[in-house]
Amino acid sequence: MRHSELRDWLRKNKFEQYADAFEANDIDVDILPELTEGDLAALGVSLGNRRRLMKAIAEHVSDSARSAPKGAPDSSGEAERRQVTVLFCDMVGSTALSGTVDPELLGALIRRYQDAVAGEIGRFGGFVAKFMGDGVLAYFGFPRAFEDAAERAVRAALAIVAEVGGIEQPDGTRLQARIGIATGLVVVGELVGVGVAQELTIVGETPNLAARLQALAAPNTIMISEATRHLLGGCSNSNRPANIN
Repeated sequence: MRHSELRDWLRKNKFEQYADAFEANDIDVDILPELTEGDLAALGVSLGNRRRLMKAIAEHVSDSARSAPKGAPDSSGEAERRQVTVLFCDMVGSTALSGTVDPELLGALIRRYQDAVAGEIGRFGGFVAKFMGDGVLAYFGFPRAFEDAAERAVRAALAIVAEVGGIEQPDGTRLQARIGIATGLVVVGELVGVGVAQELTIVGETPNLAARLQALAAPNTIMISEATRHLLGGCSNSNRPANIN
């Protein structure tokens, strides 16, 4: 990618003051998704702008992924079967919060939570398919194909738990998340909805399994399917992170 594209992207998102630092470090638009908060700190980006940049990068990844496959179903007229890893994340205790916290404060809290989750999903190459209140559905391996999609999903989940845990609730406690991850063959490219609401989705048992695993997970715990575990190399209980089951 040319530096002019990076500068245009930074200008569009009101971060043009960092263009020289990005260019001096040979950072182009194509590697934006690989940047971490540590990288941005090393470039001299302030804390608040690091958060804003991570959110903008996540939106850039999702926008690029959303537009990439649009022509495929039209040209072939058929849906495609593909192995996809699905991540389903939910905020713990949101129902209880809705009865004790001012709606405006609760809305702001959920937005911070969604930004944190979407940012980590985008950082690891995932695609945020849908926000469902405080639930977030994401795909790894569709629309962008990755050989290590399962590993990316698990790394994103670990980062989500850490990031969400840094968000303070009105009572001073920290937010918690529960996550389910499943991998399997799905049908991709099915068009649903009408008009401007029409979008590409995946169809199969895998999203349902991810949702069920999420419901079974304890707070700050990641539940993964056997297929996902197999793709991670069959990690044993002794060398698997404590919050992955």
